[in-house]
Amino acid sequence: MERIPNLAHESVPIGEDEEENVEIKRVLEPRSFDFKPKEHWQLAEQNGWIDFERGVKLAKSRFSVLRGEAARMERALVNFFLDENRKAGFEEYCVPFMNNSAMLRGTGQLPKFEEDLFKVCDEDLYLIPTAEVPLTNLYHDEIVLSEHLPLLMTGYTPCFRKEAGSAGRDTRGMIRQHQFDKVEMVAISHPDKSDEVFEMMVSHASGLLTKLGLPHRWVELCTGDLGFSAARTVDLEVWLPGQNRYREISSVSNTRDFQARRAKIRFKENKKNRYVHTLNGSALAVGRTLIAIMENYQRKDGTIEIPEALHPYMR
Repeated sequence: MERIPNLAHESVPIGEDEEENVEIKRVLEPRSFDFKPKEHWQLAEQNGWIDFERGVKLAKSRFSVLRGEAARMERALVNFFLDENRKAGFEEYCVPFMNNSAMLRGTGQLPKFEEDLFKVCDEDLYLIPTAEVPLTNLYHDEIVLSEHLPLLMTGYTPCFRKEAGSAGRDTRGMIRQHQFDKVEMVAISHPDKSDEVFEMMVSHASGLLTKLGLPHRWVELCTGDLGFSAARTVDLEVWLPGQNRYREISSVSNTRDFQARRAKIRFKENKKNRYVHTLNGSALAVGRTLIAIMENYQRKDGTIEIPEALHPYMR
């Protein structure tokens, strides 16, 4: 039973894979370049921003080292996202980067995706693949007051994934890493309000990209591309001119009561306990945002402009 995925919401389009996802809309027009735009790994080498070789030396492939302005921008983006999320009503949390197996079962990573997790030897602990796990499970096996709903939470964490099954995909650059930074949004909602909260979260994540001046599009995932725990997901895909394509930078999902049943998160209404709905979304994946800024804000000489929204964070 623990390996059976969530049921797709009735509004989700039927399809076999990502080729049948449905574009909802596009936000901001991609910039026209009077030169051939470079990919982020080329710009990183030219500007000395990312050291891929030393990342491999320190760990193994799919690890990298940020240096200088890239390291500063990574920190600036984390602070920008947290500040904007807090302004939108999300309470900020700092959580453990390791969680036990009960927490990972609660949000659906275990048992199905154990091969993609980094486990701590001789301990019932795993490095978290996303802050969705600790933030959602803050209310594991608890009954919350209905008047406190929705509970809106945000937090920054590094994320750790083995990327099992991704051999040969995105081997160049920093698109697919074993360790990456992310600022997450999580909501615990009344069942009657979760669709409304979902729309708010997608709009907010899109607003962050708009404030950074990054062209992107909203994509509704079809049934064949839907994640294990999700009943509905909208991906935000940012435009990467170096690759001449849109790439996922945020994924916002409504799991409805799927995680709540596993994690036993309830609320009391009319003297009866009911399951809440849980939602999660990236706001945003920090490394991919850094990549998008590098490619969209590159100049002809290979230098990179800093988006105006980040100027207060990089003085």
